[in-house]
Amino acid sequence: MGRLSRRQPALAKVLARVQHPEAILIATLMTIAAAAGWLLSPFWLAVMVAAQLAIGGLGAVWLIGPAQPELGFARYATLATAGVAMTLFGRLVVPSIGLLLAPVAALLLWVVVRLELDLAEGHRRVGLDLALVGIVFAGAAGLSALVPVDAWPPGLIPLLMIVSVAALRAAETRGRTGIEAVGQATLHVVAIAQIAAAVGLLRLPGVVGAAVIGLGFHAWAGAAEALDSGASARSVILEFGALAVLGLVVALLLHGA
Repeated sequence: MGRLSRRQPALAKVLARVQHPEAILIATLMTIAAAAGWLLSPFWLAVMVAAQLAIGGLGAVWLIGPAQPELGFARYATLATAGVAMTLFGRLVVPSIGLLLAPVAALLLWVVVRLELDLAEGHRRVGLDLALVGIVFAGAAGLSALVPVDAWPPGLIPLLMIVSVAALRAAETRGRTGIEAVGQATLHVVAIAQIAAAVGLLRLPGVVGAAVIGLGFHAWAGAAEALDSGASARSVILEFGALAVLGLVVALLLHGA
């Protein structure tokens, strides 16, 4: 009893240092839903995706609080989109590594929550930019495992739904709001749709094609931010165009291999 009484204050101190412990609960529930989607039939995968949208959406509202137009509205959908992408990605890797991905998934989902909360407090957004690229990559890779290469147009639709949330959030983190943010996000989605269509037509391997799509998402977002910061159009074309050319060369080499 004496040891137990000494451990309880120590545990209370640890919990007191954890900011937003409810984020751990939400990440855990979403990980359980994701793990079920990795192992069960496609029907239950669809059910788990719906559960991710519900848990992630309601959880974001609970954690983030009332809407603030200057911070954007897509931040309420970032967590749910990350959960969907993680559920899809797990179908690609779980057969080989089992459920070892589950603790990693829980940590990554918790990180997404923390990034959004930190950004609302005025912290830097570099981590969130990387998280958005990871969401696009995971979604593209996971869908490549579900949709046959010869049937790429149906797979393009759910991918663009994931990309649309990430693109709108990226525009909002650059300081754009309202119709301006929607306009930039629309152009972003159109650019990624072209890249994804090219990847599908070239029949690149799933992970490689997803990497090219993620690189395209990052390059377009970086180019938009550079233009917003006052960089010349020529320098933006040279810098981010080089990334696009690099991705194209790699894709062609892999296609011919």
